[in-house]
Amino acid sequence: MDTIAPALSSTLLLDRVGEVVLTLTPSVLSWSPLSIESDESSCCQMMFQSVTETEIRFSDVYAVQFTGLGLINARSSNDGSSVLSDKTEVYQFVVHGFRRGNRGTSPFTLAYYIFGHKDLESCRAWFQQINICVELEVGRPKNLMVFVNPICGKGNGLKIWEMVAPLFSHAKVVTKVIVTERAGHVHDILKSLTDKELRSFNGIVAVGGDGLFNEVLNGLLFSRHNAPYPPAPTELNTTDMNCEDKKNSRISLNRHGDGFLETSRKSDDLEPLLSASVPNKSAATNEQELCSIDLSAAVSFPNDWFRVGIIPAGSTDAIVISTTGMRDPVTSALQIILGRKISLDVAQVVRWKTIPSSTDNPSTHYAASFAGYGFFGDVNKESEKYRWMGPSRYGFTGTKVFLEHRSYEAEIGFVEAKTVEAVKETVVVEENQSLLPQRNPNKRVCRANCTVCTLAPNSSQTLTNGGSSRPDGRSEDLTWLRRKGLYLSIGAAVISCRNERAPDGLVVDAHLSDGFLHLILVKDCPRPLYLWHLIKLTRRDSNPLDFSFVEHHKTRAFTFVANHDRSVWNLDGELLRACQVTVSACPGLINLFASGPED
Repeated sequence: MDTIAPALSSTLLLDRVGEVVLTLTPSVLSWSPLSIESDESSCCQMMFQSVTETEIRFSDVYAVQFTGLGLINARSSNDGSSVLSDKTEVYQFVVHGFRRGNRGTSPFTLAYYIFGHKDLESCRAWFQQINICVELEVGRPKNLMVFVNPICGKGNGLKIWEMVAPLFSHAKVVTKVIVTERAGHVHDILKSLTDKELRSFNGIVAVGGDGLFNEVLNGLLFSRHNAPYPPAPTELNTTDMNCEDKKNSRISLNRHGDGFLETSRKSDDLEPLLSASVPNKSAATNEQELCSIDLSAAVSFPNDWFRVGIIPAGSTDAIVISTTGMRDPVTSALQIILGRKISLDVAQVVRWKTIPSSTDNPSTHYAASFAGYGFFGDVNKESEKYRWMGPSRYGFTGTKVFLEHRSYEAEIGFVEAKTVEAVKETVVVEENQSLLPQRNPNKRVCRANCTVCTLAPNSSQTLTNGGSSRPDGRSEDLTWLRRKGLYLSIGAAVISCRNERAPDGLVVDAHLSDGFLHLILVKDCPRPLYLWHLIKLTRRDSNPLDFSFVEHHKTRAFTFVANHDRSVWNLDGELLRACQVTVSACPGLINLFASGPED
């Protein structure tokens, strides 16, 4: 097996710089010029900046290419003596990486460094040593299935994929690309994949919006998330006071409905607002582990090896912004290629009844960012009538639904765990409380390497009608509370749901993997106050939840019952007709190709 010396150093040529002393260590490639150059030079009457970086970490290198014999741009020293000719023919290799911006929300900038040497064997030796260092990076995917929605957002799905596809090629990542043709296409493909076929991929990538990601999620988890059903609304004796302890009993195993979410082919995802560290392993060791995997073994979730990625091409892209801090296809593609990984909570939505008179079998659906009812469901449903308008239909239908100002009677039961008393957030509504909002500072925002997510309960916890079952066999007492009334909207945020129109999202301090949902109940109120609430969602550093008609509860699960036939839910932009549901958080159910928003 190839080995790497503790440090390797020699003189090479660096394009647009000249001679440099190149030094290689197991984690960093660094260089120092032999002569100090000016900051700018001219080539073909175009000004360009010289290379100012002096090192790159192998964790930021996504490809190394040997390009053979070619010309390299050399430069002269300040004293005018000619160190090299302007163009020198040498053997070359290219190191492909990226530069981070000064701010955590700045997109990654592609960077490449062309090194050369007049001796072929010396150049090849450097190329091979650097390539070994890159291959030692653990967790990088080699084989991906890619779904592209050609009509998402403004119809740029294919164009965006064609822009980032060369990055995957340079990194030698094999991609099986499937362009979607209809609603449910992705769901049907993933549902029908055998375990052997699925195990042949390191992950799945969605090039589109939140709606396409939701379809990937539901197709992937179909029959592969075998968890007990949460309690149905009829099984809970919820009251305004603490309910009596009930016998712990597990419900039957999770079963999925035969149909996909009730929606037509979506061109983009719904905007939920008014206007729409691991020890290094050798490459050989990784290959041996891959070869030892039984491809025919059953695939179930959660697991540690399979990841899902998303390259933003939708109209909102709340999942990407909430998990990377930015909306940039190149940044997302690089995080996929480099094998970045975070755990992501998922909301499991069990539909018990479609309409009050129905006798449906329960069906299970999933949402990665948001499940909404009332205003959010109505906007999504209404927008289907104006599909010809494109993404602008959400602004139009959002205004239309707002002016109609419909409220719905519903009963909600939600669970509060005694062990999280210190972190739960509730809004106490008093009869004489002012309708004016009140500031609530000190929100703890989820970031990369978040300690809240690190200390969160794992996904082996299961919720039953009497309590929460822990991995150690003990039960955690739960308290179910009840609310009943007229509501303009009911929402459950899994993550913050940040987007360009709502820079702080629906819940600024929602975490990616803490095991909780944020239940937001907006009671019937005068139209101007509801408008104020919606406007504050679009403003940074505001507090849209501090109104007396808004309740905010941090919860692991809630139930919903409505006694009318018009109940429509919005799951990540997909429609689900349901008048009786149980929504529960599944901690860390999937792994995402991302590293979390940077500070």
